[in-house]
Amino acid sequence: MNSAAKKSMLVMVLALAGSAFAQTAAPAPDYTLSYNVGATSDYRYRGISQSGKKPALNGGIDYAHKSGFYLGTWASTITWIKDSTSPSTTKGPIEIDFYGGYKGSLAEGVGYDVGGLYYWYAGNNMKKTAGFVSPNTFELYGALTFGVVTAKYSHATTNLFGTANSKNSGYLDLSANFDLGSGWSIVPHIGAQKIKNGNSYTDYSLAVNKDIDGLVISLAAVGTNGLGAPYTLPGSGTRDLAKDGLVLSIKKTF
Repeated sequence: MNSAAKKSMLVMVLALAGSAFAQTAAPAPDYTLSYNVGATSDYRYRGISQSGKKPALNGGIDYAHKSGFYLGTWASTITWIKDSTSPSTTKGPIEIDFYGGYKGSLAEGVGYDVGGLYYWYAGNNMKKTAGFVSPNTFELYGALTFGVVTAKYSHATTNLFGTANSKNSGYLDLSANFDLGSGWSIVPHIGAQKIKNGNSYTDYSLAVNKDIDGLVISLAAVGTNGLGAPYTLPGSGTRDLAKDGLVLSIKKTF
């Protein structure tokens, strides 16, 4: 067999091997299940500290179907319910979120996400405290993504986080995710929280993230505007829970 024939046979063998591998490759799974655990120097939500400007632990589970349907739960330690009275007569040390929805694409580079989110404060007795109602809250949300920019609106169908007569409050936010390469990203954010019969305000943040094989380290500058006097709770001392500050977080997804 001459050299040219040998080369032709080698090409044919490699082609057949590649075809056989393609035929036996495992199909893409119908769904994925992921887990995450994390810690933060200050659990901020919509600009306001939920942990009394102290560290918090968190973690969650996410289910995502290839159709676009998803479900998940996430939990964090908190102190704001306990801090709502002084001396403390309220309790509720854990926030547990349950969410579900559907993600899809409207066109190339344009995505959408619709769903619902229930914030459950396990074992809380806040509604027994004068001036408060149950902090448990349900919101419907919808988001549109254009390239790196996402606009999202969340609408409360219940009272909002313990504020009486605050049903139909809304939160509109705009964020972007700029991939800098090598696991680095920058995420700017601004949001407007409108609270019926409560203190409406604006929050903002700028986060720098580093992803190391699923371990994300984040440093964010976070703050608010429009709340006026320092935002304190009776049990939080003189700490301004909405004051501008730096937040360091770490999260591992597996």
